[in-house]
Formats: sequence, structure tokens, C-alpha cells
Amino acid sequence: MGKRFALLLICLLLVNACAAKRSNVPNSPETNKKLKASQRPYTVYGQRYEPLATHEGFVQSGIASWYGKDFHGKKTSNGETYDMHAMTAAHKTLPLGVYVKVRNRDNGREAVVRVNDRGPFVKGRIIDLSYSAAKNLGVDIAGTAPVRIEALGYREDGKGGYKTPESYDNGNYTVQVGAFKEYVNARRLSEELKKIFGFSDLHLTNVNGEFFYRVYAGKYTSLRSAETAEKNFAGHGYPGSFAVALD
Repeated sequence: MGKRFALLLICLLLVNACAAKRSNVPNSPETNKKLKASQRPYTVYGQRYEPLATHEGFVQSGIASWYGKDFHGKKTSNGETYDMHAMTAAHKTLPLGVYVKVRNRDNGREAVVRVNDRGPFVKGRIIDLSYSAAKNLGVDIAGTAPVRIEALGYREDGKGGYKTPESYDNGNYTVQVGAFKEYVNARRLSEELKKIFGFSDLHLTNVNGEFFYRVYAGKYTSLRSAETAEKNFAGHGYPGSFAVALD
């Protein structure tokens, strides 16, 4: 146990000093007040998805599909009403509101759509287009098509360009490394982690009528460094680790 913690500490110190640019939001719970609801992880059909913190540099190739009248008039993931005649799309992890350029690799057609929904939750498909977007790209007849998508950014009102949103990386964060029903088990781990990282705490949470003691470890001043720590915890014996914001 001592060797494993020592190795983990070394890895965290090295990575925290040389942290690379973050690419996605870590597994934040519902109590993470620093993140917007649309940026928090979610689960569909047993699969967990982690929305990206930024669209910058995002490029993806795969199969596009589309959805139409069966969903017309229903709520999308960002609270809007789905309009099958608007140029929108659903993506599993891109930030909601970001504009994406979609290129049909079969016919070369291109279109720009705004992501306002989550999906498609079908294996192998990377984006669900609105009916109008699918028609513009020539995907409406076949139903699916191979595409390349590139995230552009957020529309600047009246300027015709795109911009990056304000950063929400800075803040106070820690990492949840475990959750226990038994207080004694949670306390034991917390004490061990506190000796190594200087900070560890317990947080009692009610989940569907059951109480759990969540164990937090480490303090970080940015979402990027907390995410890096989260990945290292996960790689050294704590696969369920995720970053959370400290109040």
C-alpha cells in the first residue's frame, strides 16, 4: 500500500507541474456547482458520457444520421424546442451551443449546424442532424452518411464569426477517489490520503435514500490540474475517481 501511494504521489506531482491543455470535463457529480448542467457527465443506456470542456481543435470522422418529425416540438438538451427545419444537430460530448461544420464525405457537401441536443446513442454514429441539415447535406434519403465534423466555436452576434467562451478553468477543486457506506472504511482511506496529499475530507451524501461517505483528496486551483489528478488516481487503483468543485 505504501509503495503504491508513494508512486501515485510522484506521478501527481510530475503531471501537475507539466499538465497538458485539458480536452474534456472530468466526471463531475451533480453537486459540482462550478460546472453548468450541460457540462456535467450523464449516463444513457448504461453508458457514461463526459461533455468536453472546450471545442478547440475538435475534429471527428464517422457516421451521421438524422432525426425529424417524431421529435419535432420536443425539448432538446439545452432546453430549446426542437425544430426539424432549423440547422441544428445532436452530439454526445461537444459543448451545447457550439457551431460545427459538417462535410458529407460521399458527395462533398458542407453545412454549418449548431449543437443543441445530445445524441445519437447508436453505436458508430457521431452526430444526429436535423431534417434540414440532413437535406442540405444529402443525408435525408439514405438516412446515414460518412461525415467529417469540425467544431468552429460560438457565433458572435452581428460579426459573422465565432468565438471561444470565457474560461471556467480557474477555481477550487478536489478529487473524489471513493464512496463508502461504512464510515470506518471511508475514514481509513481519508486518513491515508491526507498523509500524502495534505488534504482529504469526507462528504456525506444521500443517494436515493442511501447514505454514502465520499472521500475527497488533494486541492487544485484549476479544473485542468484536477482533471489531471483524477486520471492519475484512476490509473493507480481508483478507477471511479472524478474531480469536484470545493464550495
